[in-house]
Amino acid sequence: MSPPNGHKSLWLVLLFGMGVMAESLNCPVKCTCQYLEVNCTGQQLQDFPTTIPLDTRQLILATNNISYLPSVELNFLSDLVYLDCRENAISEDLDFTFISLNKLIYLDLSFNNLTRVTFTTFSQLSSLVVLKISDNPNLVEIEKDSFANNTWLRHLDVSRTGLTFLDISIVKDLPNLKSLGLSENLWNCNCSFLDFTLWMKESGVRFPDPENISCYSPAALHGWSMPGVESKLHYTCLLHLHDTDYAFLGLIGFCIFSAGTVAAWLAGMCVVLYEFHTTRGGNDEDEDEDEESSSMDRTGGMGSARHMGRRISAS
Repeated sequence: MSPPNGHKSLWLVLLFGMGVMAESLNCPVKCTCQYLEVNCTGQQLQDFPTTIPLDTRQLILATNNISYLPSVELNFLSDLVYLDCRENAISEDLDFTFISLNKLIYLDLSFNNLTRVTFTTFSQLSSLVVLKISDNPNLVEIEKDSFANNTWLRHLDVSRTGLTFLDISIVKDLPNLKSLGLSENLWNCNCSFLDFTLWMKESGVRFPDPENISCYSPAALHGWSMPGVESKLHYTCLLHLHDTDYAFLGLIGFCIFSAGTVAAWLAGMCVVLYEFHTTRGGNDEDEDEDEESSSMDRTGGMGSARHMGRRISAS
């Protein structure tokens, strides 16, 4: 027999209250928790919060003073799909930090103090779609193949960092990339940047805030927009020769001329020595033949004298 409707409603209220109480007990101090979401925005937190529910899908730690993301505590949240750490003081090496977060789709690390990105920084985030590492003024290096395993990446932002160069291999093998933020960096548009500017023209990727993507150095190209600088780099690097190039070509020509002269002199010496030895060998043979003829003549003369002596004796 089913309980009356009043009792059923009371039971539902009690169950709901117990669920809310259990959730509030697991919620970190100074944070608010809703269903599968923990929000700790602007709470002046110094450390990564503890007691985060393990089934959390969305974690917001924005606008705090957190300087370190502990790998162990973070990777307990294996169901996490959204992580917002913008406007903190994260400066520690993030290699092997995101080991078990293979469901993570959105990661915001902008407005921090990151210094470099390596292959092991985001290599485990195979489902990552949005990555924001803009506004890290100390970020000066992104190694080759840093995003090789992030093939689902669609939106990447590296604006307003300390980057002066970005190797084309970092982005060209991202088949799903649709948006790339590059604005307000101190780009060094030298000849090694030519391939990247060419890729920008042909890739079909959208570049937000394109009017602020420009060269900072060298001085001759300061303020040139990208990828419009590609034609200038093409002329400078592939067609136009500088004074150093002419000096180098002159040095190469002198070396080739000197090597040819030495080779010709050596060849001439070899020919002279060969002819000298050949001529000397021929003279030696002639002298040997003359000696043999003289010996034969002397031998023949002595024989004739003996014969004449016998005839006289016989007479």
